[in-house]
Amino acid sequence: MSDAFVYDAVRTPFGRFDGALAKVRPDDLGATVLRAIAERSPALDTAAVDEVVFGNANGAGEDNRNVGRMVSLLAGYPVTVPGSTVNRLCGSSLDAAMIASRAIETGDANVVVAGGVESMTRAPWVLPKPDRAFPARDVTAVSTTLGWRLVNPEMPKEWTISLGESNEQLQEEFGISRERQDEFAVRSHRLAHAAWAAGFYDDITVPVADLTRDEGVRADTGVAKLAKLKPSFRPDGTITAGNASPLSDGASAVLLGSAGAASVLGRSPVARVAGRGAYALEPQRFGYAPVEAANRALERAGIGWADVGAVELNEAFAVQSLACVDAWKIDPEIVNVKGGAIAIGHPLGASGGRILGTLTKVLRDGGHRWGVAAICIGVGQALAVVLENVA
Repeated sequence: MSDAFVYDAVRTPFGRFDGALAKVRPDDLGATVLRAIAERSPALDTAAVDEVVFGNANGAGEDNRNVGRMVSLLAGYPVTVPGSTVNRLCGSSLDAAMIASRAIETGDANVVVAGGVESMTRAPWVLPKPDRAFPARDVTAVSTTLGWRLVNPEMPKEWTISLGESNEQLQEEFGISRERQDEFAVRSHRLAHAAWAAGFYDDITVPVADLTRDEGVRADTGVAKLAKLKPSFRPDGTITAGNASPLSDGASAVLLGSAGAASVLGRSPVARVAGRGAYALEPQRFGYAPVEAANRALERAGIGWADVGAVELNEAFAVQSLACVDAWKIDPEIVNVKGGAIAIGHPLGASGGRILGTLTKVLRDGGHRWGVAAICIGVGQALAVVLENVA
């Protein structure tokens, strides 16, 4: 067994729903980051890429079912480079990177490009096929943008509640106040704005459709403004549009390889994949699943939370992020130091690649040895990766 390393990571700026990227197809978004990965390693002959593994939560529309193959072809990679698509909902691109790292560790691959894409704006409506021709009843078009659809009636009702209601239940379980959630959301915007202003994201993003920065970051937001927003899921609830991640569009890519891949890529690795973890629990408690996923990844890396210098936790909702941070008993100030998904956005299939790429740079810039990237996943799952800084 050999080690797997991160050599590079890049993403598009994330666009708001029906925003600057609304007219860009998801396969074109994905092709943008694949081209950028190749261009950023001029020594790389893309024929040497053993596999493209791409994450995508939709697949029902322009994603064209196997968007991993589509983006590779559109990006101009040789037709001999295989491409596959992973769907683990919000965790899809982190799963893609985990799959890539395993292939490298076992010797099945030397260079793999992993990543993911989602256009939540362009996600289509779908119609269920009738069980017989020319039914007399009405048929409803169902949005594929987010959440449950065409639910199997055998599923227990408590499992199929909305993502928001799931997190209202989490709020009740852990007693995390609306005020605390709003403060966390404001911090996300403040840190994301500061990171962009300081140039942190300049060399790990590639512009697309004239969008050069994450479209959802609000420098002028504050707790008083968020306090005026109405609850989104319960009349007396705590979750609002201001303390949850928005619907978004975007793509991400991560270049992984073996130690020997340095000669092929003409560059040195920046982080080693030291541990991986997956976990699942009741579907409605998905927001809390990163707790054990990260614990398992740390155990496999042979370290503990006291060793960790930086955490990238995808902020699906402020409440679930706070619940996880509380459970880990870590310093909240090491979490999402360059902002999180509440400000940056959460295009489902792309977010895992985003947090992995951000973590890699945070470790390098901060001189930290160990970091954790973790993400909650609808229907009760989570993934986590531990990186070791080798830059």
